[in-house]
Amino acid sequence: MSEVRIAAEPRTEFGKGAARRTRREGKVPAVVYGHGADPVHLSLPGHDLMLALKTPNVLISLDIQGGGSELVLPKAVQRDPIKGFLEHVDLLAVKRGEKVTVEVPIHIEGELAPGGNLLEHVLNTLPIEAEATHLPEAVTVSVEGLESGAAIQAKDIELPAGSTLAVDGDAVVIQVVSAQAEEPAAEAAEGEGEEAASEASEA
Repeated sequence: MSEVRIAAEPRTEFGKGAARRTRREGKVPAVVYGHGADPVHLSLPGHDLMLALKTPNVLISLDIQGGGSELVLPKAVQRDPIKGFLEHVDLLAVKRGEKVTVEVPIHIEGELAPGGNLLEHVLNTLPIEAEATHLPEAVTVSVEGLESGAAIQAKDIELPAGSTLAVDGDAVVIQVVSAQAEEPAAEAAEGEGEEAASEASEA
């Protein structure tokens, strides 16, 4: 994984008012945690940060004004629930050679066996442990030809070199269910709703 370099400025003002002023300047308030050190409060350029966060578990090299550099990983990202712009980001300080646990996206490839089967995602991401500077962006799972009742466990997924599972290997990640089995359940739920509505109207 390549590093993304982002300039950072120390942040000395705190609170909602200061955060709003920072965002009006096109910057995002950020806090760096890790390695037992005191949290470091920074402001980062919003556009550069937004582009970087498009890559899952992106490794960011912060060039801190007057404070050297720091390698970090995104830990928690807060966005405006309506407009979607970045409001705040928590970053985890890491070192080269250090192992970290992250959640990586699961990409599906292939087609299920014919018959109207459905794919159910039990896990949308896979917890793995890997070296901080060599984190995979995703893992790929093939569902080619799988039939109803089939399941893929965490231990069945091929991991990139240097990565290990951070979840029980027997944990089900994906399973295939019959569409026909889903329909009676939906019909039963609909029938219960109609029955309840009928009883309510009679009352």
